[in-house]
Amino acid sequence: MDQKLSRLIDGLNEDLAHEYAAIISYNHYAATVSGLSRQFLKPFFLSEVQEETGHATFLADKIVSLGGVPTTTPKPVKHTEQVKEILANLLEAEKDTIKRYADRIEQAEQAQEFALKLKLEEMLAEETVHMEELERLLQDPRL
Repeated sequence: MDQKLSRLIDGLNEDLAHEYAAIISYNHYAATVSGLSRQFLKPFFLSEVQEETGHATFLADKIVSLGGVPTTTPKPVKHTEQVKEILANLLEAEKDTIKRYADRIEQAEQAQEFALKLKLEEMLAEETVHMEELERLLQDPRL
């Protein structure tokens, strides 16, 4: 296997482990968030689970199609019951994902995986929307 492709697969597996963690995080926080914020945060978190699951499914399938084996191990998930900390944890994860996807887009282009590059750009755009929404939620002075 070519070295560029091997590095790309390794990076996609890193992304997949983070997507698994995002699924767990959003699901966990949807279940545990309490207080007045629960009313609007639980549905928001659950909608994110759906999108992150789609990302994970795409990444796992792509890893296999490139000749790799998808990871089954998520990255660690931070637990907190404080709404502001929950949102800050999720924001940090989204920013990290955006950086990793930008790196992966570059790797996909170098490996001449142009369809993958386009899909990663779409996923990066979705993660950017998540980041912006979390930033706006964190501006609430009641948190």
